[in-house]
Amino acid sequence: MKFSLNKWAIALGLLTSAAMQAQAQVPDIRYQSVDALSGFPNEIHMGEAAGVARNSRNEIYVYTRTGNPTVSLGTSRYVSHGGARIFQFDANGKYRREIGQNSYGTLYAQQMRIDRNDDVWAVDQMSGQVFRFNPDGKIIMVLSRKPEAMRLPEPPPPETPRSGEGSEGESFQGPTDVAWDSRGNIYVADGIRNARIAKYDVNGRWVKNWGTRGAGQGEFDVIHGIAIDANDNVYVADYGNKRIQVFDTNGTFKSQMTGFGAPMALCITPGPSQMMYVSNSNPPENLDVGGEIYKMRLDGDIVGKFGKAGKLIGEFGTVNAIDCKVENDLLVGELGNWRVQRVTLQP
Repeated sequence: MKFSLNKWAIALGLLTSAAMQAQAQVPDIRYQSVDALSGFPNEIHMGEAAGVARNSRNEIYVYTRTGNPTVSLGTSRYVSHGGARIFQFDANGKYRREIGQNSYGTLYAQQMRIDRNDDVWAVDQMSGQVFRFNPDGKIIMVLSRKPEAMRLPEPPPPETPRSGEGSEGESFQGPTDVAWDSRGNIYVADGIRNARIAKYDVNGRWVKNWGTRGAGQGEFDVIHGIAIDANDNVYVADYGNKRIQVFDTNGTFKSQMTGFGAPMALCITPGPSQMMYVSNSNPPENLDVGGEIYKMRLDGDIVGKFGKAGKLIGEFGTVNAIDCKVENDLLVGELGNWRVQRVTLQP
């Protein structure tokens, strides 16, 4: 069968046109946005807002890449700490206090989540740890151990194939997010240099891993986020493969969804009619592309999108965190613009 170059060009043009038309058909959601935080003491400055979350009283916690990292000599190794900070604000965004000052694991903030008990969970990429604070600010659980030798956080070179499965138990290599199912089991996205989801029971005992590096079902290319719905479906933001994969709590693949760029921040609303927010976050090396945030149903149906890349209020620079505790009242943490915006979606 012969197929001329012109016919190939026509076919390619039709495919491109269809893709552009599908993108254009995603409705824009009207929204208003303001700077969410205020009242910082003079000596405190916001850095990259890697994580943001609200508790049951709508108090705001932010895990930010700022501070003064220090290195000290222990009995057998150098110990580094202090390169990230956790700030707490009231429901109106006014500064209240700092927790976890100079704690052992705060090096390179990656994400922040708050569980149903109002315990605050911080995910630190560089120390390779996930640590849990009670509402009083006391550390009550630590997952993984800081490595003996520290290295700058970076993904593995693309020419170096790796299984990415990780070892039994902990030893995280660039964790990015944490979530819980209805029974309180803990799920950690160990997604930068490994490519796995690590599952723990409610007491922090390792149960299993799933995932490997690649582009097939159950494979990942940099996991940036994880969220679990009311039916215990596990949603994994497979950033490098530009998709979200859905699993049951045993790691069995169920489905995947696409059409929202490269997902970085991921959030599912509470309540009986759950919705999901996904950021097509512009990459750090190009802050002028992408940037929009999608609102979706849990089956992958896109309701609409809002925002674009930029530096002004109402624009976004590498969104790494979304708090959607209230469906149309969001907190958006940005790496590129060093801030948290409160975004109100209009009907």
